Amino acid sequence: MIMDNQTVLIAFTLTFIAGISTGIGSLIAFVAKRTNTNFLSFALGLSAGVMIYVSFMEMLPTSLESLSDEFGEKKGMLYMIFGLFGGIGLIGLIDFLVPKAQNPHEMHGVEEMRSNHRLKHTGIITAITIAIHNFPEGIATFMSALTSLEVAIPITAAIAIHNIPEGIAVAVPIYHATGSKKKAFWLSFASGLAEPLGALIAYLFLMPFWSPVLNAIILAAVAGIMIYISLDELLPSAEKYGKHHLSIIGLVLGMAIMAFSLFLFI
Repeated sequence: MIMDNQTVLIAFTLTFIAGISTGIGSLIAFVAKRTNTNFLSFALGLSAGVMIYVSFMEMLPTSLESLSDEFGEKKGMLYMIFGLFGGIGLIGLIDFLVPKAQNPHEMHGVEEMRSNHRLKHTGIITAITIAIHNFPEGIATFMSALTSLEVAIPITAAIAIHNIPEGIAVAVPIYHATGSKKKAFWLSFASGLAEPLGALIAYLFLMPFWSPVLNAIILAAVAGIMIYISLDELLPSAEKYGKHHLSIIGLVLGMAIMAFSLFLFI
């Protein structure tokens, strides 16, 4: 299965856009005195809705169909299950290896970060852990773009929204420790570049062996990664801001947007 250069270039572009949105978070951090919890709660719920819907309603069924055509219904289902839980296991392992105290998803708002001690150390460790988290997200965005742009574009938007508070978590402690907006911005920006790096690694190691079967298994794994991110990171983070109903409204709206987007492309 050969991918044309334009498709690969678009996939890299989308992954790059998703990654650099950490820089948007850093810019927000410089001008915001307090976190807009209403916006973040809604936006994180929206991102989760997009990822959950597209995983269960598009990526997993597409994976199952391809694997069933190749191996039969029962064995195809088994391989799809292996791919799904393999993706969950990968991102879960990464989360497990990152100490809870240094995990960017344990951070809160701008005002809390300003009161944090050992700020420079916190910012650097947060940047490293975000880069580690973003690596499989880059693979997910890139691989989804190779399969379907209709699926990849909303996934890119969802991951970009998800990366904005991560950019805040890096930029605020660095800025308040050093007084340099430039250092804070570039470190935050660099942490997001792990996503296009993940895409590059996927391209170098997987593209030579690309086939309908590999594509289907990776689709299932990407679905697993996104389901885990939604349930372990996005929805709990939305809840932390104390805006339960806004996060649920965002979740449902994200599902609806994804549903109608896919419907229009049938």
